[in-house]
Amino acid sequence: MNKSRFKPIRKFHKLTGYLLALQIFAWLLGGLVMSAIPLDMVHGKHLAKRALDNPFSQTDYRADLNHLAHSVKGFNTLTFSHFLDQPMIIASGEERAYFTATGAPFPAPTEAQIRANAQAHFLGDSPVGSAQLLTTGPREVQYRPHIWQVTFADTLSTTLYLDALSGQVITVRSTLWRIFDFFWMLHIMDYDERDDFNNPLLITFAACSVAFCLSGMVLLLQSPPWRRRRQHAR
Repeated sequence: MNKSRFKPIRKFHKLTGYLLALQIFAWLLGGLVMSAIPLDMVHGKHLAKRALDNPFSQTDYRADLNHLAHSVKGFNTLTFSHFLDQPMIIASGEERAYFTATGAPFPAPTEAQIRANAQAHFLGDSPVGSAQLLTTGPREVQYRPHIWQVTFADTLSTTLYLDALSGQVITVRSTLWRIFDFFWMLHIMDYDERDDFNNPLLITFAACSVAFCLSGMVLLLQSPPWRRRRQHAR
């Protein structure tokens, strides 16, 4: 077979390999890391509870529920909840409103209460390292406004994000989540918000990787293994 016919393919395969090497390595390494860390650990289920059992019964909520329902625009549901040792009623609609058991507006928690609630949800024994009231949360909590960021002094820097109006836990983040998120960024090649799985850069590199594999398969035809075995047999 005339090997000169394969020269352009060989050149393409070599140049494409140089361009793709780091990204293919990142895909493989990222796949290994993300498959090695269980998702429950990524989501921090072993670090903190998202919700605690409600110690109050329905009779403890004495508010006029119809009045509360009409006070929320686009009313949808009422939920009996609690914050520390206080019953709370959550009215959901176009926005959320929080009320005490008697129907009065629920007062925004203090920093001491936020720290105590975070500690109650935390499954470890480390103390709270810091608590900050943020006007806008970081990317790892989707830039949610008006939240508390409570970080514990443990080895994984466990961080609980709590709503500033109700003290309810929104989500849990840790070093494990941040490692997973970093490799997810490399995997989908979205280096900004890390949520666009259909970005042009990823599509381009994926298409080039397919072409790289196909060109390698074609190059095998230059000297296929079965032909080499036949020549050795002679």
